[in-house]
Amino acid sequence: MKMTKRIDAPTGTETVGHEWDGIEELDTPLPRWWLMIFVACVVFAIGYVVVYPAIPMRHSATQGVIRWNSRADYQAQVAADTARRAPINRAIAATPVEQLPQHPALLRAAVEGGRAAFKVHCVQCHGAGAAGSVGYPNLNDDDWLWGGDLKSIEYTLINGVRNPDHDATRFSQMPAFADILQPAEINQLVRHVRNISGQGKPNAAGAALFAANCAACHGAEGKGGREFGAPNLTDGIWLYGGDEAALRTTITYARAGVMPRWNARLDPVTIRMLAAYVHSLGGGEANPAAVLAEGKVDGGA
Repeated sequence: MKMTKRIDAPTGTETVGHEWDGIEELDTPLPRWWLMIFVACVVFAIGYVVVYPAIPMRHSATQGVIRWNSRADYQAQVAADTARRAPINRAIAATPVEQLPQHPALLRAAVEGGRAAFKVHCVQCHGAGAAGSVGYPNLNDDDWLWGGDLKSIEYTLINGVRNPDHDATRFSQMPAFADILQPAEINQLVRHVRNISGQGKPNAAGAALFAANCAACHGAEGKGGREFGAPNLTDGIWLYGGDEAALRTTITYARAGVMPRWNARLDPVTIRMLAAYVHSLGGGEANPAAVLAEGKVDGGA
């Protein structure tokens, strides 16, 4: 490699003196506008380092002359928003959940607050649209194991389902019939359940087995019972599936889904807002007290 500088004849620019296989590099000066932008960036960077936290240290970073802190800024915004929402939150906390429909503005605020809380805490299981999936209830329909009025929904949210460390939790237990019935008998039960749900033909043997083993919780007609959390087997709505394979698995091994009790994670106002939002999705059952207060039915309805 030669190190001979010279003036390039076609361009009139001096070379840097490097040559590789006959190829030379021109020492073309940078555009003035580019140099000005570069200098401005350097000046800005120096100023930023002086003014804002920037240089990493062992346990933190330099604080900067204005001592700005992103965490403090965030906490201030949260505190301001909390103060703004405090009056409506106090009003929701002071109003029994079943009386919220009597206060439309309060109910709207609760529903919107519950919508936001649902996106954070509930979509992981119930889905963004609350339609659920296998093993996770659809909150849009009118099928409720424990009741779909505001008070029942709030109780379920507070205490959860099958929480072993909480005495007030919702609890139901279906036996695993693999320990009670023979496989042929389970198949007969499956055919009977499909029949009462409109999917199959009558099965006398299955009906007899159902009366002896299942009617105590699900009722003689299979319409379920909320005192036991027993599902209605006649409405075509299934938590784990209503085909033969799914029903056979359910009857053989039972199911025991768990929902967390939110009183261990969320404050009472947020839980009440969640109850209002879930109730508003379309499947919530009317609250008798609210309906009576609005004069929609008479006292004997």
